[in-house]
Amino acid sequence: MGQLILYLIIGILIGLVIGFLIARFMMKKGLEKNPPINEKMIEAMMSSMGRKPSQKQVRQVMQQMNRYK
Repeated sequence: MGQLILYLIIGILIGLVIGFLIARFMMKKGLEKNPPINEKMIEAMMSSMGRKPSQKQVRQVMQQMNRYK
């Protein structure tokens, strides 16, 4: 009975460690494919819409984006 509980606890710990490592790997891979939006991306998006954004406008958009995260 004592061995069963010990094996159960060890199995849970191993599962938690493996799950953490897999989740970390998946997050890194996802961030490489879809990086978070930065100021250069916002500036390029606004330029593609036909207007040259000022630095103040870019910062305002960044603040709005960060508010909704």
